[in-house]
Amino acid sequence: MNAQVDLITANGALGEIANKLAMSGRLDIGRMRPYIEQDGQTYVSVYVGGDPKKEDAYRVLQINQAGTLRRDEWKQLDEAVLKVAESRLGGFQDLIDAGLVYNLGNAMGTTVLEYHDISDTDLSADITMDGITRAQGARPQFTTNYLPIPIVHADYEINARVLAASRNLGNPLDTTMAERAARKVQEKLELMLFGDTTYSYGGGTIYSYMNFPSANTETEVTSILGTNASIILKPWNEVDGTKIVQQVIAMKQASLNDKFFGPWNLYIPPAYETILDEDYQVSGGKVITIRDRLMAISGIRNIKVIDFMPADTVLLVQMTSDVVRVVRGMGLQNVEWSTEGNMVTKYKVMTIQVPQIRADQEGKCGIVRVEL
Repeated sequence: MNAQVDLITANGALGEIANKLAMSGRLDIGRMRPYIEQDGQTYVSVYVGGDPKKEDAYRVLQINQAGTLRRDEWKQLDEAVLKVAESRLGGFQDLIDAGLVYNLGNAMGTTVLEYHDISDTDLSADITMDGITRAQGARPQFTTNYLPIPIVHADYEINARVLAASRNLGNPLDTTMAERAARKVQEKLELMLFGDTTYSYGGGTIYSYMNFPSANTETEVTSILGTNASIILKPWNEVDGTKIVQQVIAMKQASLNDKFFGPWNLYIPPAYETILDEDYQVSGGKVITIRDRLMAISGIRNIKVIDFMPADTVLLVQMTSDVVRVVRGMGLQNVEWSTEGNMVTKYKVMTIQVPQIRADQEGKCGIVRVEL
């Protein structure tokens, strides 16, 4: 089971869902979740406007097609997906927890996000005694940028015989495949943040921490460390705690040099996790681990191990919206996609979310990436 990334741009559509959306002009999620009521008829619940958390924002419509799932079976699938969505998957959840989310008003109708960055200006403040003298004015320069808005989805199936047996025996619906699909979608989101793949469509590109061109790298950190860089910038299993701390302090300085002042999250690969638990200093019977010492650096808010991080790579990320945010149109959703005969019904777990990593017009950035 694999998760797919579909995109729609002015240059065309890429992927199954994107092609359908491009042809129809819209995808109504409510109409993709038909359910069978006690009267044997099939209905859908369609959003008509207002607060999506309130019942009166939806209208129930009877449709002229055979449904597959009952309302309580949809609920079981949704609960399974939600359980996976709440599980720990590192960096993407960090952005959500920090409130670094830009919500789209029309998820299915937004294929590319247009946004602007702004240059610094020659604007200055003057000191006068009368406040009448006109201060120097300047007009900032805006640059228009574009970010593709993808649909990330994974397919699963529910066999008609298994579904019938579940109903006849009164057993709960087996949601294993829905959970797996949700997990694959979440892993794809995490790879979009920590992997080395870019998605370029519609005049814009989705970058990750690993390939964002404006990120500070070991070049800037080496410059800060000077002649000591060759003995300090080594993999963490080859140096002691003192040099690890020196590495991270130099990474912080690289961010400060670009005028990004924190707070920061420090991300490390799995092989470095146990290194953090080694002793940094033992004094008066009190043990300070390397993790304790790193957390004592002002501005470091969290240290997190990411399974998808490349080996011997360390990331320092300022957790503010001018550096990184999640552009989100739709959380994880279960939908019915197509029917093959009368035996197998295809379903999708899908979401519209993308990381947006940012720099100013001068290429200054609050991300420091060091490959040791």
